Amino acid sequence: MPAPTSRRPAAKKVASKPAKPPAGKAVKPAAKPAAKPAAKRAPARKLSKAEEAARVARVVAGLERLYPDAHCELDFKSPFELVVATILSAQCTDKRVNMVTPVLFGRFPDAAAMAAADQAELEEIIKSTGFFRNKAKSILGASRVLVEDFDGVVPDEMDQLLTLPGVARKTANVVLGTAFGKNEGFVVDTHIGRLAQRLGITRESDPTKIEQDLMAAIPREKWTQLGHQLIWHGRRVCESRKPRCGECALVADCPSAGIAGE
Repeated sequence: MPAPTSRRPAAKKVASKPAKPPAGKAVKPAAKPAAKPAAKRAPARKLSKAEEAARVARVVAGLERLYPDAHCELDFKSPFELVVATILSAQCTDKRVNMVTPVLFGRFPDAAAMAAADQAELEEIIKSTGFFRNKAKSILGASRVLVEDFDGVVPDEMDQLLTLPGVARKTANVVLGTAFGKNEGFVVDTHIGRLAQRLGITRESDPTKIEQDLMAAIPREKWTQLGHQLIWHGRRVCESRKPRCGECALVADCPSAGIAGE
């Protein structure tokens, strides 16, 4: 009888483990699929002069519908107070200026009182508006020129207003349009400059050239009120960093709709 053969149990298969990378070497992640290039926006058809004028007229009409009660948001009771408030508004919000001026005008109510003010006291009152030393010098200088050359009365002529320290063309346009109802020019502040560019009324970046383009495109009788309406739209909808194009009633006539701020 043959001897029985011995059988060894079959070896168990062990799943192989991925090899560990050598110490000190980082494992590179799997490459991501390349992103598809963004679709290019088709260039807009260039409008004729008549079509462009009609587009701008629709923008103006839209702003008038949106903000029929737009007004200067600086608080003032006289042309003198508006001159001072506008000087203070440089690099400062109207809200902050309106917090300061009640105290300021309570202490120095007119040009004569302001001209005699102590500069240190004036600086302390307006300090929160920023650049308070330069602003105090401008306010004192403007007040003294008003007293010496204009009997303390703010003039209503551009050339005369520009003789006041701290008063450049923008401030003069604010005072003439808002305090005296005279459309001698178009105010160009940061909001108006930004919206004029986005709305395709100008391609300029220099305020003087922007003003010229606005004056050429907008009827003169609308300059002051439309300036307020542009400022209101810039503060409420067409903001600097994130314009809310999805909420804008002017989107159909805005060449920057959906791309402004990108």
